[in-house]
Amino acid sequence: MSAFFSKRRVSFLSGALLSASLVAACSTSQAPAGQNGLTQYEPRPSRANYAPRDDAPAPTTPAPMEHESDEIAQALSAPPPPESAAPEPMRRAQPAQQQAMGKIMAPAKPMPSGAAGLGISGVGAGGGGAMAVAPAPMVEKSKKEMQAEDKSLAEPGNTFEAYKPNAFTETTKDALSTFAADVDTASYSMARRYLQNGQLPPTHAVRVEEFVNYFKYRYTPPEEGAFTVHLEGAPSPFNARRHFVRVGVQGKVVSRSQRKPAHLVFLVDTSGSMASSDKLPLALESIKVAVKNLNENDTVALVTYAGSTKDVLAPTPATDVKKIHAALDTLAAGGGTAMGSGMETAYKHAVKKASGSVVSRVVVLTDGDANIGPNLSAKDMLASVQKYVSEGVTLTTVGFGMGNYHDSLMEQLADKGNGNSFYVDSMKEARKVFETQLTGTLEVIAKDVKFQVEFNPKAVNRYRLMGYENRDIADKDFRDDKVDAGEIGAGHTVTALYEVELTGESQELATVRIRAKAPNGTEAKEQAFPLTNANMKASLEAASSDFRFAAAVAATADILRAAPAAEGWSLATAQKLAESAVGSDSERTEFVKLIGQARALTSASARGR
Repeated sequence: MSAFFSKRRVSFLSGALLSASLVAACSTSQAPAGQNGLTQYEPRPSRANYAPRDDAPAPTTPAPMEHESDEIAQALSAPPPPESAAPEPMRRAQPAQQQAMGKIMAPAKPMPSGAAGLGISGVGAGGGGAMAVAPAPMVEKSKKEMQAEDKSLAEPGNTFEAYKPNAFTETTKDALSTFAADVDTASYSMARRYLQNGQLPPTHAVRVEEFVNYFKYRYTPPEEGAFTVHLEGAPSPFNARRHFVRVGVQGKVVSRSQRKPAHLVFLVDTSGSMASSDKLPLALESIKVAVKNLNENDTVALVTYAGSTKDVLAPTPATDVKKIHAALDTLAAGGGTAMGSGMETAYKHAVKKASGSVVSRVVVLTDGDANIGPNLSAKDMLASVQKYVSEGVTLTTVGFGMGNYHDSLMEQLADKGNGNSFYVDSMKEARKVFETQLTGTLEVIAKDVKFQVEFNPKAVNRYRLMGYENRDIADKDFRDDKVDAGEIGAGHTVTALYEVELTGESQELATVRIRAKAPNGTEAKEQAFPLTNANMKASLEAASSDFRFAAAVAATADILRAAPAAEGWSLATAQKLAESAVGSDSERTEFVKLIGQARALTSASARGR
């Protein structure tokens, strides 16, 4: 739904509520206040209310994009201004409405996060200390207050699935931690856009694993086999009694010339909700970037959906750029959103070329707003195309836009469709997804990849996995090859971090097991890797820069999502840790700046309360 019609709907609802209240006033029997089921309205805070303190890092505008010869691409490079700049009414939903279907409607409103400053060298649990970057202490709200605020506000807007952060587990009660691989990055791109627009991301928009896996790490690739495993640990800078442990996987590298031929069916949402410049126009430019980077043996097809589904382009050689561009240039936004019907049509096309020698993938480009047709939920959509998934068709979901973005739908489709999920907010991100990472997206080197870490109770008192809540697998299903898991593409890295409490009584800390199938295989192979004291560094300074940066990213994500286990953690400490591991990496440099923006917004939000 467009922003115009959203406002019209709010105005209509406001009029209806006013009429209802007048009728109630004239009635002889009046319902007690707060029991008539009507929602209350309150003004939405404007961005002007969240000015940063003088001593806190001020939010900066996004750096200019690289030069584009195409003027359209230049215009698309910068995200549009946030729609919430001007104050307007906001509806406060009842608790039952807020938790419907387990999803949170996320307002474009800064949410407090962060904690009092801690020293980078580590302190005791709950300890204080001088802030590492900003000299003055930040005012903060408790995690409970943050979570309450995030759940209490609702409006037509972006939707995110609500996952409860992993808690600490006592090793004597459960020594096994089992989860599926995940290389999605949409959560980080979305959070970055919030921060660049001067807003903290909603807590439920933050998924730790997607923050961590957005970045590249310098793991040594395998000389043979599908991947290598890299284990490392070091003391936590947030709690002197705890350590971070990292499990890193590096997939084998496949060059563009070596990968299999690909058949891509681009499924483009052309409904009315895709009209803004950061949606359909950016999606079409993204497809052009992808086509430019395909091989001569690759083919492309184009399907659109709005009020109905349309075959726009039959399978066409990727070398016929003129024909493909001409088809793309005919597309315009308008109508409803029959996403389910579009999915089934796209999969029917893709399955015709699916084989062991050809990569057949559906690439969905949408804001995820499905509102008409027979299949509206991710479960129903996947049920209608499951037979095609089992025949080898894979899926990539690429999200665009803000205001009515359905992150929950996009994430679930990718997880269950043997694929991955991205969010594109600029031409720079489009090039990262469809140019830099294209081969890894297309060439799957291992499927149904599962991790199981068995901690030694003599060495580890407690542990918790940071993130991967939506990729949890029952311990008993680790060796059940019928249970679906995640895929790893060529050159991909997968990184997971644990926070652990050590006993200091044993050299053997844990055993890391990984099961995976070949791309066309049906039986998985299992490998085991020991985690010992030899993998543990005595200090953070002795740990690798990749380890320090991954720990900083995971900690930042935990703070932003108000994870209970991160109570008392400081964004200042996370920022200093990240700064020590930036090097010459531009994406890491950008991340450090984003932490500064989050600190400023956190401080300003707390001061304004």
